[in-house]
Amino acid sequence: QVQLVESGGGLVQPGGSLKLSCVASGRIFSNDAMGWYRQAPGKQRELVAVITSGGTTRYGGSAKGRFTISRDDAENTVYLQMNSLTPEDTAVYSCNSWEGDKWYYSPQYWGQGTQVTVSS
Repeated sequence: QVQLVESGGGLVQPGGSLKLSCVASGRIFSNDAMGWYRQAPGKQRELVAVITSGGTTRYGGSAKGRFTISRDDAENTVYLQMNSLTPEDTAVYSCNSWEGDKWYYSPQYWGQGTQVTVSS
């Protein structure tokens, strides 16, 4: 059974940082793209960042220059370092994976999500 388990969310002040982690299990993910979506209340789900099996990264517009995605295939883990957070970053962040690096399609696997709240 494939599982993606996120951690690292929480409450942070504007301008602060958080690092999200996602541990994957149930299949070999080293050939898959991994990434993060987020969804804020009343808003559409948004692709935040993707990292392919070869390490190529893609970022959504709101994440560019502030967020960094990385992966450790030995640990089956993907990370999202988030800096300079603003209240607009408040959302549930979900970890995702795409078989065969096909991140331009819908993800095959989803985590349950972790809440990130940016507020003073």
